[in-house]
Amino acid sequence: MTSLVERVRARLADGGGEIGPAAVAAAVRAETGGVASDLDVLAALRTLRQEFTGAGPLDALLRDPRTTDVLVTAPDAVWIDQGAGPRRTTVTFADEAAVRRLAQRLALVAGRRLDDASPYVDGWLAEAGVRLHAVLPPVSAGGTSISLRVLRPAHHDLSALRRSGTLDAPGESLLRAIVAARLATLVAGGTGAGKTTLLNALLGATDPGDRLVTVEDAEELRPRHPHVVRLVARPPNIEGAGGVPLRELVRQALRMRPDRLVVGEVRGAEVCDLLAAMNTGHEGGACTVHANSVREIPARMRALAGLGGMGPAALDGQLAAAVQVVLQMRRRPDAGRVLDEVGVLRRDDGDLRVEAAWTRDGGPGPGHPLLTTLLRERGVTPPC
Repeated sequence: MTSLVERVRARLADGGGEIGPAAVAAAVRAETGGVASDLDVLAALRTLRQEFTGAGPLDALLRDPRTTDVLVTAPDAVWIDQGAGPRRTTVTFADEAAVRRLAQRLALVAGRRLDDASPYVDGWLAEAGVRLHAVLPPVSAGGTSISLRVLRPAHHDLSALRRSGTLDAPGESLLRAIVAARLATLVAGGTGAGKTTLLNALLGATDPGDRLVTVEDAEELRPRHPHVVRLVARPPNIEGAGGVPLRELVRQALRMRPDRLVVGEVRGAEVCDLLAAMNTGHEGGACTVHANSVREIPARMRALAGLGGMGPAALDGQLAAAVQVVLQMRRRPDAGRVLDEVGVLRRDDGDLRVEAAWTRDGGPGPGHPLLTTLLRERGVTPPC
């Protein structure tokens, strides 16, 4: 049967074109010619369909609605994250070559190149709704590494997040007041903490009359809202041409009459344009940013702004004027992904910091009076 699989694999590779279930079945029939047993044919067809269609052995994991990430670190080391952190699965590949073939095929589906000359790829599998990252050896010293992030359409509004335990009742009420008051918001947290899920829910709670313009590296934001324009950055092609960076899209979004400008995640110089936009009358804007706590936000934003040529003092002034609220998401071992803290930005004597206005465990904090004032100034009654 191994010989049959190799012959069919070679036929498919030589034939070129799109490899789907029908093409795999036709190649198996052509190579057997009625000589192989039915069991051999069925076994070969099963093996090859896994290899050449979908995500191969990873398909079942990706189809599970609980899955957020599938990670391959070795042929016998496939991990899955379903909200409680990565855990090892029983899924395996035949060998390192099989992992490499899958990575290269997924890269082709994403319209990217993955080989010894281009040993890593970051792409988007639009049909599956999956973000792909893969690295080949020797850059990945332990063998081909594949990381798949499942980006599902937003099915969670704020009420659903409360029912799931991500929000408690006071947290939900506070978020609804922040949205109604059009306070500009940063959603912070680590990888997989639920930042995008929360931002989707917040956008779904905005006034249906608002025009939302979202700008992202990968199309993750799909809020339940009647008026959304989504802009997605494009990497350069193999020749290094045709790229559309996030920073340029932020500039373009300003010309599209947004009521709320939203950046999926700030990772670099685009933070300068985003803050400039929020300081020109675009209230209620939002973005996500990687940070392990609200107190890290000023330093994190200074580092990103430095990539765009903005100094720390200028960044502090822009940030203090543009953003009012920071929401900290955290993944807890006992509760999963939760809204852990709501902070407010305060600038005293040139010192920019984030004060806790509310925490999940302790309720109102030292920044609560300032948040209450901000809500009342916008005509919104504080919930507590």
